[in-house]
Amino acid sequence: MNQNVLSNGFRLAAGAAPVACVDIGGTKVAVSVADAQGVRGRVSEPTVKEGAPDALARQIIRLVGQSCQAAGIESGDLSAVGVASCGPFVLREGLVELATPNICGGMAGKARGLPNDWKTAVLEAPLRQVFASVRVANDGIAALEAERRWGALQINGQPLSHCAYVTWSTGIGAGVCVDGQVLRGKNGNAGHAGHLFVSDNDDALCGCGNVGDVEGLIAGNAIPRRFAALGYTDSATLFAAAYAGDAQAMMIIDDLCRVMGRMLYNLIATLDLQRISLGGSLFWHHRALLLPKLQAQVHGKLPSLTDGCELVPAGLGERVGDFGALALVV
Repeated sequence: MNQNVLSNGFRLAAGAAPVACVDIGGTKVAVSVADAQGVRGRVSEPTVKEGAPDALARQIIRLVGQSCQAAGIESGDLSAVGVASCGPFVLREGLVELATPNICGGMAGKARGLPNDWKTAVLEAPLRQVFASVRVANDGIAALEAERRWGALQINGQPLSHCAYVTWSTGIGAGVCVDGQVLRGKNGNAGHAGHLFVSDNDDALCGCGNVGDVEGLIAGNAIPRRFAALGYTDSATLFAAAYAGDAQAMMIIDDLCRVMGRMLYNLIATLDLQRISLGGSLFWHHRALLLPKLQAQVHGKLPSLTDGCELVPAGLGERVGDFGALALVV
């Protein structure tokens, strides 16, 4: 890992025009700007999920302005805006709209309780009306590019050729690279392993409308839906109970790791990977507990495929989303 990125801060070359970095998650939106002084002016808010379908884009435009103001930069001086967003995406006239289960309430219906009926959230078109250059990518792909450039998916400063980044957070996402090529797919949706079917469990409704996919079973927002009746009203409550010795809570966490482990194994078996870096708020805050459990789910299963593949924490830690957006525009 390039320790200078985190310890000393990333800086653009002297005289380079500033860029904005936007990280869109199902829970929050974070915006920073980067210039020769570093990555700074970070602002964040809960992700807008009410109003017109372009409400999220309008929120981003406002937050970019606030970030520029905090950093003492004129928004008109930005040379580019990089947007790393949870997906999936759909393309309308070549521009990205979000068909994101944790943002768009018109996908799974009222059972998921989102306060809108959006089939998609309009994103790229409004941004292009304001900013000179915009690049949008799935947040898993963006984080993968950042991890290969500055984080855990490199060896001796050289990016790995067969690797993946996986996030375990509000949702489940991934970015994958095979033979040195970052996979993107027809709509930029390659790596949506969180929507792999792994169960017919009928209490695991995903926001996409699937029942029993990985995200519906183990994502951060699946925990209260599935386990609130047992007293675990969110992931923090579940893990606190496990740390306190609650055997039922630990059994649930073991089952969550079994599902995630199967997904990771499927990625390794399908793509013949050499390393997977893991991030996302749920994983990161509990990585000391979760990583050994995930490694145990993978290692030893069909050794010809799994031997030589490491599971490691994201080298960029909790800032992988910020640096993912940055990697899109520098």
